[in-house]
Amino acid sequence: MKKFKYPKKKIKLIILTLLIGLCFQLSYSILMNIKLFSSNEEFIKALIENSDYYLMYEKNDGVTKKIASFLTDVDINQPTTIINKVFYANTNKEKVESVSNHIDDHNPVIQKEPLVYIYNSHQLENYDGSDYEVYNITPNVMMASYILKEKLNDLGIPSIVEEGNIAEFIRINYWSHDYSYEASRYFIKEARNKYPSLKFFVDVHRDAVNKKDGTTNIDGLNCARILFVVGLEHKNYQLNLALANNMNKSVMTKYPTLSRGVLTKKGQGVNGIYNQDISPNMILLEIGGYQNTIDEVLNTIMIISPIIKEHIENETRNS
Repeated sequence: MKKFKYPKKKIKLIILTLLIGLCFQLSYSILMNIKLFSSNEEFIKALIENSDYYLMYEKNDGVTKKIASFLTDVDINQPTTIINKVFYANTNKEKVESVSNHIDDHNPVIQKEPLVYIYNSHQLENYDGSDYEVYNITPNVMMASYILKEKLNDLGIPSIVEEGNIAEFIRINYWSHDYSYEASRYFIKEARNKYPSLKFFVDVHRDAVNKKDGTTNIDGLNCARILFVVGLEHKNYQLNLALANNMNKSVMTKYPTLSRGVLTKKGQGVNGIYNQDISPNMILLEIGGYQNTIDEVLNTIMIISPIIKEHIENETRNS
């Protein structure tokens, strides 16, 4: 009776198949537990809505879609993204690069009579994004503006964010970065014409301070420190200065280490107005520095939003 010999090639094939299956199962398990984001807007939504917000995302996409999106930026549920990727990558390269850091509103809510207008004269000021690069996330001041809008709306203060691309507006007019406030002035006036109900204006910036100077710990949370900036080169600057001083005093009373104070600016080499001649209720607010993370900015906005609300309500009652 002959002894049956199993072919070596078949044994190798079985082992290889088992290894591939094991790798697939392992990869599937890992990917299904990773919360990937396909856009900055989805990241903002997760950041605001989830209490456990750090790199979390509510949708549970299939493993195939996650792999495709992660590696190629192609959404297999939207075949047109493949066409755009192949045929328009080169022709639109310059345009895409010029607007790539512009962030759309993740939650566009129609406010018929908004009270607060939030904008960014320097829309492309970024925060530390080293932890988010693999997710194709670019944390910047526009994110901070949308977060502030959400928090104020939640507190009953109807607010909107300027969604126009100010950076692109500067580019197509062949202006330099120095014309940022002239550009944002155009958008402010357009917003006032569209919404006569607007009474308060907040220009959100990010400062150039380092991590140490731009961060403080409040109740166990790292927070991005804030700074109020007031231009002195217009005739009604005293009103803007009074508002900044009052808000700063309120912040310092509740959170002594959070504010870096009120900085007044005039003279050669600075703007000196910052569009604050448009309204006495114009605030230029620096939140954190270039080494701060967006979650530190979120922590700050969460604790200063009620203070901003109080001042808005007081000013509204007294006007």
